[in-house]
Amino acid sequence: SGCGVGRPPKKMSHYSDAEDSIKDIEDFDIGLRKRKLWDPETESITSEIKDLLDEDVNSLVEEDCVGCPLPSTPEDENILASEMSDVLKAAVLGDELDITALAHNAASQAEHVVRKMIQAGWSVCHFRNLPLWLQDNDYLIFGHRPPLPSFRACFKSIFRLHTETANIWTHLLGCVAFIGIAIYFLMRPVIEIELQEKIVFGAFFAGAIICLGCSFMFHTVNCHSQFIGKLFSKLDYCGIALLIMGSFVPWLYYGFYCHFRPKVVYLSVVCALGITSIMVSLWDKFSESGWRPFRAAVFMTFGLSGIVPAIHYGIVEGWFNYVSQKYLGWLVLMGILYIVGALFYALRVPERWFPGKFDIWLHSHQIFHVFVLGGALVHYHGISEMAMHRVTIGQCEIPDSPLY
Repeated sequence: SGCGVGRPPKKMSHYSDAEDSIKDIEDFDIGLRKRKLWDPETESITSEIKDLLDEDVNSLVEEDCVGCPLPSTPEDENILASEMSDVLKAAVLGDELDITALAHNAASQAEHVVRKMIQAGWSVCHFRNLPLWLQDNDYLIFGHRPPLPSFRACFKSIFRLHTETANIWTHLLGCVAFIGIAIYFLMRPVIEIELQEKIVFGAFFAGAIICLGCSFMFHTVNCHSQFIGKLFSKLDYCGIALLIMGSFVPWLYYGFYCHFRPKVVYLSVVCALGITSIMVSLWDKFSESGWRPFRAAVFMTFGLSGIVPAIHYGIVEGWFNYVSQKYLGWLVLMGILYIVGALFYALRVPERWFPGKFDIWLHSHQIFHVFVLGGALVHYHGISEMAMHRVTIGQCEIPDSPLY
């Protein structure tokens, strides 16, 4: 089966009614204008309008989409016939027949009607019936949304079951959760949490909320059109870069709390790497399906760059003290979750091994989403432990050293 909209009625029912409307107009007698209506140019106009309507409708529905034509309800048929009739009458009764304006009006009316039909009902479709700009993972065989040229239809689709359903909800719920955590944390009185602590954690919260929010938006509206899909894919990747940047800020702040110079250097390097990642994310080819491993490599490299300050921190604090801190385990777990999630994403497993078996649930991108959300939550717990450890230590005992 293919992708399409609504029930499978007779596909040409709209046009037979529309042809009846044209015949009614042809019988319309208005004296001298009647002779004008029946000249060869006018007959040519009528033929071109019908061809234009056929072309506009078929352009919005896959030609090889067997078993899923446009819906045909009495209301839709009346709309099409009535609006086509109105367009023709307006042209005929005018003093001059403008073929360009007439064709444009007919196209607009046809597109308006077809869009209403698509919004009213659609069915999931096979991968091969998707337009090229929607074909991303060929191991997911069935259950894809067709193009939905309406934001309203896209947002309504989050309550339908398809390949993007779990992708949408994992990061939508995660975004809402982090908004709640951020509000609770940032609204605490200054006596409990000082302003600079709120700013540091705020950088992480902002990165997490933007990342999860952009991801939710991309997976919701990527079927709207090629332009919208490309735009929100870029925002999605920029959000990942911002999450990584925001995650670095708290642990560099607390890790080098008493060492100002390396803290500034590392934060500057992180910002530079983040800006570079964002610039690469805005490159058109970066979002193409064939570049999936490259995307994973870019963000993994950015995240793994944290190994350098981690080694430096171990030297500064002493390896025994470093390893004995319980927050270290949470930060290591966070790194593992992000790396494993990125590997699932890049390798497209398990659907690579069982094509068509994980179309709706448990395919690689859903697993990637769960690991990203889990990594962000674990990171929040880890940096919270670091903040508490910093409080127990108290003020810095030694001045900043040129070596560190």
